[in-house]
Amino acid sequence: MKPPSLVHCFKLLVLLALARLTMHVPDEDMLSPLGALRLDGHFSFHDVSAMARDFGNQCSFLPAAVLHPGSVSDIAATVRHVFSLGEGSPLTVAARGHGHSLMGQSQAAQGIVVRMESLRGARLQVHDGFVDAPGGELWINVLRETLKHGLAPKSWTDYLHLTVGGTLSNAGVSGQAFRHGPQVSNVNQLEIVTGRGDVVTCSPEDNSDLFYAALGGLGQFGIITRARIALEPAPEMVRWIRVLYSDFESFTEDQEMLIMAENSFDYIEGFVIINRTGILNNWRASFKPQDPVQASHFQSDGRVLYCLELTKNFNSGDTDTMEQEVAVLLSRLRFIQSTLFHTDVTYLEFLDRVHTSELKLRAQSLWEVPHPWLNLLIPRSSIRRFATEVFGRILKDSNNGPILLYPVNKSKWDNKTSVVIPDEEIFYLVGFLSSAPSLSGHGSIAHAMSLNSQIVEFCEEADIGMKQYLAHYTTQEQWKTHFGARWETFERRKHRYDPLAILAPGQRIFPKASLPLSL
Repeated sequence: MKPPSLVHCFKLLVLLALARLTMHVPDEDMLSPLGALRLDGHFSFHDVSAMARDFGNQCSFLPAAVLHPGSVSDIAATVRHVFSLGEGSPLTVAARGHGHSLMGQSQAAQGIVVRMESLRGARLQVHDGFVDAPGGELWINVLRETLKHGLAPKSWTDYLHLTVGGTLSNAGVSGQAFRHGPQVSNVNQLEIVTGRGDVVTCSPEDNSDLFYAALGGLGQFGIITRARIALEPAPEMVRWIRVLYSDFESFTEDQEMLIMAENSFDYIEGFVIINRTGILNNWRASFKPQDPVQASHFQSDGRVLYCLELTKNFNSGDTDTMEQEVAVLLSRLRFIQSTLFHTDVTYLEFLDRVHTSELKLRAQSLWEVPHPWLNLLIPRSSIRRFATEVFGRILKDSNNGPILLYPVNKSKWDNKTSVVIPDEEIFYLVGFLSSAPSLSGHGSIAHAMSLNSQIVEFCEEADIGMKQYLAHYTTQEQWKTHFGARWETFERRKHRYDPLAILAPGQRIFPKASLPLSL
């Protein structure tokens, strides 16, 4: 199952153009009633191009209309209208958060895009132990509000300028997942607009089938309009540490030891530095070395290096205790001693660290470029074979973007949700977070997609047991393979909650009336 390419997007555009010529697009009879709906918000029918872009910046499918909801009832009324048109209508509905999808997953070609951020700030309410957040709220705003009460959600993504509903529709994974599980394992309740236009409140106790279906459900069963998220006491400060390894075995064994230890760090991630040139990237920018003299003498000789990134949370009065705990934990690790770098930052500064990099890239016009990302979940039993082939043979030069590699525990993932993961207690998230700033050569989309295809093909031929995360397949057969034994449950839930396949057409899992699924 190769990753989608620009050729795929071009083919889809051609098919959509042919559909328009044969009248398989919404006509005025279908769209005109939208303007007559009694709404707190409004529709846009002309200035819709912004909703045809996403972070991946590879596919652009214009919607017929954009809903700027002023309330949840606006979303429900819109979906009910589309549902009432029946099977013959080509209209679909896609919920768009911050537009951070990669291959048009939040787009709706000639359909309706719901701009979920219009609901931001409407009902962000912090309680003792949980926060109620609108589905269109950004996680950074959730954090800022909960910190006012000395609280914070337990699990995060590395980038906080994403919407609550967006990450919960996938999984939401970061360096805290080894302890708390992904974000979908830390939700107490959801409010959802189903594909029939019903507004349903659900939890593990009430309407549990829909609750678990929507978590990691890729938007297929309903639009998440509110989430009740578990909180914990928030620390004031973070000791942020980076160290380097030159040996993959030591790097992974140390990570696995840390995620299984009763007393460990609070955040554990790793990344790979493909360093053929001998010039290190900015992996230690803004960090203070423990030994400045040794650090100044550290030289790279073109090896592949592995960076372990760790944090220890603490409050202002607990610095000495934190120092002692960190020293004990570091003494158990086998990193290159001269590469110990650390800094102390606020909890907010650490969690929002990627946004700082974003601002720098935006200033250089390097943020809104194509991002042909590939995210994989690799079983522990296969990670060394995977690394030998991918980092030793396929990736022959420095990568245009970070390569994440860190383990998580299956037992921390709620197996009732729609998320598909490898069937081993420890598995690794491996993320190739490439950018494509140039039209040709090493920095091009073609180059990145070729490498992605080689990596996926190797995984399939070598029976690595890989699952893609944030996957985008082009046929239902590929999706069936992805879900495996869980496909039957996924399909049953689709027929129950979105029987006309109205929702999230950009995932291309279930066909809508007159739009082709296979390319």
